[in-house]
Amino acid sequence: MSLRKLKWFTILLPPLLIGGFELIRHELLLQYISMEVGNFYIIVLTFILSFIFGSWMFRNIAAMNESLAGERSKRAVYEERERLAQELHDNIAQNVFFLNVQLKRGKTEEARSAVAEIDHHLRQAIFNLRSLPEDGITLDERIRLWVQQWETMTGVDVTEHIEWANMPLTASQQVQLFSIVQEAFTNIRKHSQATHAVLWLTEDMATWTLRIRDDGLGLSDIKTGPNHYGISMMRKRAQELGAEFSIRKITDGGSGTEVIIIGRK
Repeated sequence: MSLRKLKWFTILLPPLLIGGFELIRHELLLQYISMEVGNFYIIVLTFILSFIFGSWMFRNIAAMNESLAGERSKRAVYEERERLAQELHDNIAQNVFFLNVQLKRGKTEEARSAVAEIDHHLRQAIFNLRSLPEDGITLDERIRLWVQQWETMTGVDVTEHIEWANMPLTASQQVQLFSIVQEAFTNIRKHSQATHAVLWLTEDMATWTLRIRDDGLGLSDIKTGPNHYGISMMRKRAQELGAEFSIRKITDGGSGTEVIIIGRK
């Protein structure tokens, strides 16, 4: 039923039924039904109509909301695919150009590095396209699989502490959170010179927390100020999640950087 028809149905049905019953009662049934009994009947009729109509209306509203939520989730997934395609195109084009320049100059080590970078971007894009939220894989499973692949490619050991009871995040929210994880680990691979990283993904009654920590050079040493693209992207995605974002240099018993995201349920 269209919204226009639903509006008129909502406006006209109660007065027609209740008003019609009252008209019939006063015109035809008054000698058979006393005022007290008639009033009781109208209360019962009003309750029954309100219950039936209200239940039907709320079912329709719930179905519409579910449909809208599904459309928003699909849109988020499609937008993520478009972002991945654009990012893949830009990164590979940049690295192919760099590779071509280095080969012309005979710099094989730099060329090998460019090939490795292209391979990394291709693998990451393939993984993302194969494991989007719409495919039924849970967020914690997706993160574990990606971290294992990243660990194999980079040689950096990763310790995971994931206590996630499949908290009901929308597909859009899962995309945002997973992208933060990817960007944090990309920064570790590119800039930190770390040998070990730790990922925490936990939740309690009121909040959930994502923490990613490495033992690398540290924030100031790798020249990643607050306007650095990767950090800006993580901060923006955290804001879209309604979460708090912070990044700090580790000073308690070592070096490195720690990214912390805290969101509310």
